[in-house]
Amino acid sequence: MINFEFIEANKEKYRNEFLTAIPFPVVAIDGICYENKITELYSNIPEIETASADYVFAKNKFEKSKFWTMGGLFSELYDDLTSKRFQDWIKYVTNEEVFIDPDFYGGGIHQGKAKSFLDMHADFNYHPLKETWFRNLNLLLYLNKDWKKEHGGELRLEHSETGAKTEVDVPFNRLAIMLCRGYTLHGYDPISFPEGKYRTSIAAYAYSLHEHPQESARTTVWKVEKSNPIKYIISKIWVPAVKLKSIFSKSKTAEH
Repeated sequence: MINFEFIEANKEKYRNEFLTAIPFPVVAIDGICYENKITELYSNIPEIETASADYVFAKNKFEKSKFWTMGGLFSELYDDLTSKRFQDWIKYVTNEEVFIDPDFYGGGIHQGKAKSFLDMHADFNYHPLKETWFRNLNLLLYLNKDWKKEHGGELRLEHSETGAKTEVDVPFNRLAIMLCRGYTLHGYDPISFPEGKYRTSIAAYAYSLHEHPQESARTTVWKVEKSNPIKYIISKIWVPAVKLKSIFSKSKTAEH
């Protein structure tokens, strides 16, 4: 599924782009997969019915973590993403000692349906079920066939400390790799895709092993403007509310 010869031949270029990017390390790679295979996989993606757990901070966003259970090309893509060859390539490009979460917790197929959006946020740092797994990178394979700028849905990036911003387009067969830290805000504005088309991606998350925590565990932190007062207040109480919930129950995300 993944065109390893192509990405390995260009690893120096991708490494330089990633490490020198602004507002923080990120790289967008077109043609990551063989066109015929990824097109066939795309044509077999079902409509996802499990809604995201992001509640008020997202709209019409649906997820299926265990996409490889659908077999065929989905299983082939899973095998490539979790292979040693791919992880060795990721380590070189990003200069980070990482591995892909084989359970795709919170990842897998993401579908944004009519007027979908995802508010700007910084992701959790330590895996909720694996306390020594530090979330280091987000990998987002975009599958938006015939995407145009007027459809919207670009990946918005912002450094929460410097205020520097940029956007990454989300066309078909593009892999975006971004650093994941407390200051790496990201999200997307409400989309206007053609009827029957969804903002589609397959998300994988890369972790590093920490024998001992190097920072306090953090849940997802949302950035909401004060112009939306109700959502703003919810964003401020979100972190303590999630901590309280975690005392009584484990996350259900991995069951999606």
